[in-house]
Amino acid sequence: MDVRVEPRRSQVCSDQKPAPAAGGRSFAGGDGVIAQLGSLLSALGASPFRRRVGVLALGIVIVLCLNVLGQIRLNAWQGSFFDAIEQRDLAVFGAQLLVFGLIVSALLVLVVAQTWLREMLQIRLREWLTHDLLDRWLTPKRAYLLANDGEIGVNPDQRVHEDTRHLTDLSTELAVGLLQGSLLLVSFVGVLWVLSAQVLFTVGDRSFSIPGYMVWCALAYASAGSWLAWRVGRPLIPLNATRYAREAELRFALVRVSECAEGIALHGGEADERRILDGTVGRVVTVMQGLAGRLARLTWVTSGHGWLGIITPILVAAPGYFGGGLSFGGLMMVIGAFNQVQQSLRWFVEHFHQIADWRATLLRVMALREALSADDTPSSEPGGIRLVDHAKGHLELEDLTVALDGSRATLDDARVEIVPGERVLIVGETGSDKGTLFRAIAGLWPWGTGTIHLPPRRTVMFMPQRPYLPLGSLHAAVSYPAEPERFESVEVGDALERVGLDYLVPSLDREQRWDKDLSLDEQQRLAFARLLLHQPRWVLLDDAMGALEDEHRRLMLSIFDHELADAAVISIGRSRAHSGFYTRTLHFRRVPDGAVPLRPRSRPASPVAAFASVERLHARG
Repeated sequence: MDVRVEPRRSQVCSDQKPAPAAGGRSFAGGDGVIAQLGSLLSALGASPFRRRVGVLALGIVIVLCLNVLGQIRLNAWQGSFFDAIEQRDLAVFGAQLLVFGLIVSALLVLVVAQTWLREMLQIRLREWLTHDLLDRWLTPKRAYLLANDGEIGVNPDQRVHEDTRHLTDLSTELAVGLLQGSLLLVSFVGVLWVLSAQVLFTVGDRSFSIPGYMVWCALAYASAGSWLAWRVGRPLIPLNATRYAREAELRFALVRVSECAEGIALHGGEADERRILDGTVGRVVTVMQGLAGRLARLTWVTSGHGWLGIITPILVAAPGYFGGGLSFGGLMMVIGAFNQVQQSLRWFVEHFHQIADWRATLLRVMALREALSADDTPSSEPGGIRLVDHAKGHLELEDLTVALDGSRATLDDARVEIVPGERVLIVGETGSDKGTLFRAIAGLWPWGTGTIHLPPRRTVMFMPQRPYLPLGSLHAAVSYPAEPERFESVEVGDALERVGLDYLVPSLDREQRWDKDLSLDEQQRLAFARLLLHQPRWVLLDDAMGALEDEHRRLMLSIFDHELADAAVISIGRSRAHSGFYTRTLHFRRVPDGAVPLRPRSRPASPVAAFASVERLHARG
């Protein structure tokens, strides 16, 4: 039998969120770009996606090399074509037009192939990176612990969904552009160096050429533009990082309104929610205004550099043409080669805004990846609550103290042992935050001290106040966490009838949002139907019957007198209710004085709390 811990329901309106704690780790993604890219490439090389990605990347390299050869041939064609125009040779002119058609047709095929390969590479890279993050995020308890691990736990869904898409798209586009520019640069620098010998300078009766003259001019022009672009555009990196964080905050706020629409309507809170959303939208607009201003400044550099690039090669080559060393066709070849070289060199200028965007996205993704890959999990910290297997298969709480927000809570007895078949009520006093004890036993709350000796995990089922109902059919929801195929429809229907949900049996195969369509009373009874299917030997309840009417509560308790008579029941509640059912009562109390053994770390109450830190982080980037 495989009975796993039942996850908490992910619902923004739920009042069952864990109590926040203080402090949290900050993953700065402090390594440089090279180290971060090396880490990603190493992970890609070890993944099953490496072959498909490698084939696509190799295809792009081959296509780019052929494209460069075509560009070189096109540049040589320009010399012959414009010489024919200068000489008014109609036959050569017509022949060169045919050559032009062949060259352009080949280049068109290569461009289409390059576009398809680039798009496919983006798809495969996104597929790999998304699976890589999901593999780390959905390891046992990791998603829950990350949510309580400081600013890095704010909206990880956006980092997995939107940031991975943006990162892979930008990475592919920039990498292909950089490789193409580099190949063109290497190819045309040689061409331009040779053509520079035809640019002669005349001083008096003496004529001379400067070796590589056009190459040095292109280097100087591109270097000046790149330096200006870096100086003006550098603030775009932290601005883009802040924008993504605030966009995530807006999305979270909108989802929250959608999920909580009923409560908002009942309380007439639309105006308050609108005021909150107005503030959230305002923060997005503010950062976008900052981006717009910076982009406008950068456009002065990029566009100005581009316009000047039209006339710059003509000006630097003019001495050779007017001195008679260059023909008109030779001048056009020099200008074409110069443009190819300086276009490759000014790649950084033209794409700096995308580079800044890419850098900010890379930092966000790598920060999440580092957090998910970290070995120093909260449970491994000195003084944390230890989870070990009990030698006899019992449940034992030894010197257990649970850290709360600014204080601690503990049981009256230093050592508590619960044996199979026992029924124990743990009464949580007001302010004791009894849910933390439930989560500590489940291994979700490592902050505190002491040792929890657990029975075999496969024999335990945890039942929170609000059961988790996965997306899919009702059959799957009742069977969870097992696969739906494990239980026949007859078994599932019998379990539903036993808990008074017989009217749901005809809907077993219907797929819908059962967590929205069922009342909390119905959801809690559905969780008891799961117990009947899984037959655990240990059941831990966190106010799992709080929403039930008396009749339904008695019906659920009768399960432990019949079908699960041998199961141990540990219920964490607020009162001594059902005194005839439980055989022992324990008390969980808050201790206001004394040192806190291990202060828990918290997720910020709002994503806004993380923005200042994000800005500092990316400003260092």
